[in-house]
Amino acid sequence: MDEENVNHRDFGGSGDPMLLVHGLGGSIENWLPVAPLLTRVGRVVAIDLRGHGRTPMGDGETADVYSNRALIERFIDAHFDEPVTLVGNSMGGMISLLHAAERPDQVARLVLVDPSVPTPDGVPRDPVVDALFSTYVIPGTGEEFIRQATATYGPEAMTRRTIRLCCRDAGRVGEDVVQAHIDLAGERTSMPWAVDAFIQAARSLVDLKLRSGEYYDLIKSIRQPALIVQGAHDRLVPLGAAMAVADLRPDWQIVTFDDAGHMPQLEMPEGFVDVVLLWLAHQKRLEEVGRSA
Repeated sequence: MDEENVNHRDFGGSGDPMLLVHGLGGSIENWLPVAPLLTRVGRVVAIDLRGHGRTPMGDGETADVYSNRALIERFIDAHFDEPVTLVGNSMGGMISLLHAAERPDQVARLVLVDPSVPTPDGVPRDPVVDALFSTYVIPGTGEEFIRQATATYGPEAMTRRTIRLCCRDAGRVGEDVVQAHIDLAGERTSMPWAVDAFIQAARSLVDLKLRSGEYYDLIKSIRQPALIVQGAHDRLVPLGAAMAVADLRPDWQIVTFDDAGHMPQLEMPEGFVDVVLLWLAHQKRLEEVGRSA
């Protein structure tokens, strides 16, 4: 895919670049409440992954996490002259981890927002979420389930159901932000690749999470500093899953939002931005000390 076909939005700002990477079924719209605020400390760009948002999936292309990691690699080469801070939510966090391991020269820092990581044995799992992903991975059944749900509920109801699943309190999400998601969902009903892209991405995400030993080894290999931002009431990525990564990487910082779900950047944007900016400022001071030593 030509980088010019990758839908993205440059929110402006100057200084260290920041690339925002959404999760499964997400889009640039997932960052609307926080992206303008993050420009206080750098240039902020958000991207629609392949087959997601308004980025198309061409013939012969796939939307799995590995293909989207490669898309990010080409996008960074085309749009930035220095390593970026990757800010990834959910599947975007998984892709950010994959990319930091594969191309450490392109990644200065990581902000992992409720990243998709393995759920250890003994950590409670949400039965509704388990049932959904169990359906997605069945060939033919997953695709048909998505098509039927979209036809049954329509863009607005589907969007509001998704936001309720992803948030502790969906009422905290601004109605203008909700409407932007609904408008996009309406557009995607005419995109022929939309269902296949979602299912391909979901299956690749599940596959990597099930290969937990390999995934944990990859996480241990990463050299960049990282901040994990986790909602305590996340139904898709349990708090215990994030804590297992924090135990694996005690050099990384984890901040828990006690009253948020899977997308704290939508539920608590000001608090989210405060945490990220504080951590980035601390990292900059450490880097300055390291350069002067």
